[in-house]
Amino acid sequence: MAEKKSSGRGARDLRVKVKSARGRKLSSTLWLERQLNDPYVKRAQTDGFRGRAAYKILELDDKFRFLVPGARVVDLGCAPGGWCQIAVKRVNSLGEKSGKRVGYVLGVDLQEVEPIAGAEIHQLDFMEDDADIKTKKWLGGHADVVMSDMAASASGHKQTDHNRIMALCEAAAYFAFDVLEEGGTFVAKVLAGGAEGDLQKVLKQRFTKVMHVKPPASRSDSSEKFVVATGFKG
Repeated sequence: MAEKKSSGRGARDLRVKVKSARGRKLSSTLWLERQLNDPYVKRAQTDGFRGRAAYKILELDDKFRFLVPGARVVDLGCAPGGWCQIAVKRVNSLGEKSGKRVGYVLGVDLQEVEPIAGAEIHQLDFMEDDADIKTKKWLGGHADVVMSDMAASASGHKQTDHNRIMALCEAAAYFAFDVLEEGGTFVAKVLAGGAEGDLQKVLKQRFTKVMHVKPPASRSDSSEKFVVATGFKG
């Protein structure tokens, strides 16, 4: 059960405090309390996005402008679909911006994802040997953007979780090398912790510019950040 906590005379609904419940772990209670008080969670509900992560790619694109009208985009590990929703609007895949080029958004994930207007969704393991061939067939060519907000299931061990996410990010990068058009962009979640240096070396060999960014929508207490690599050399 949640109770609203006020502060100061006349203050109302400043913060939702979640009471512990029998059978619920403390970590679950704290997570629920954080969700209820997260402004991005509330904004996502109001704006019709499938999660607060939508604002991360929106903020990254506001800064680097890679989701342009007409761009062909691949979203790896796209569930629940928030990044696809932003991409659909930005690349004009529904053709709603008259006079602008019409883009294409392809989302792939291991699990089934609810349909998204303006995006083509496929259930696929992007690490399969022929995943790049299938992807280019669906695209009708190469991609202009490959993006990934993937994260492995948490083990509770910080270094193990870091290594798993970095392994996913590295696999996504090599997938991008196979499907990106020259001049294309790669965007992916990484975790601060040491191993990201090896990935950066590889990316700097294949892209003209590689940046690490923590968008405002990324929680301050999280070690996540995003690598944005632009100008794929082919």
